[in-house]
Amino acid sequence: MDNESIFTLVVEALYEKKARDVKAIDISELTTIADYFIVCSGTSMTHIKTLADHVEEKLIGQNVQCLHREGYNSARWILLDYGDIVVHIFLEEDREFYGLERLWQDGKPVPLVETQEANA
Repeated sequence: MDNESIFTLVVEALYEKKARDVKAIDISELTTIADYFIVCSGTSMTHIKTLADHVEEKLIGQNVQCLHREGYNSARWILLDYGDIVVHIFLEEDREFYGLERLWQDGKPVPLVETQEANA
């Protein structure tokens, strides 16, 4: 499966489970660790786990395996690594504290308006 398809499935899965403030950043010209960061917030630790589980289930259904998962037990910041696409699911206050979007502000924002409207 290509990166565009994985990207779309991740964003759809996050919206299906009511992720908050979903943002995508193209970091391909800044680093070799990934091409995209997808960042969102959950309202509780349970919500964050639900978001991560749903992303993984949706991608496993398409035979796409998560290469690495971090933070699931604490569920304050879960990272799902799909190679060129890395998903960051934060508890709202932790997202603000760590400021990942500020750290990667030189990346290019990827518009998600069409996806948001389709799943609203």
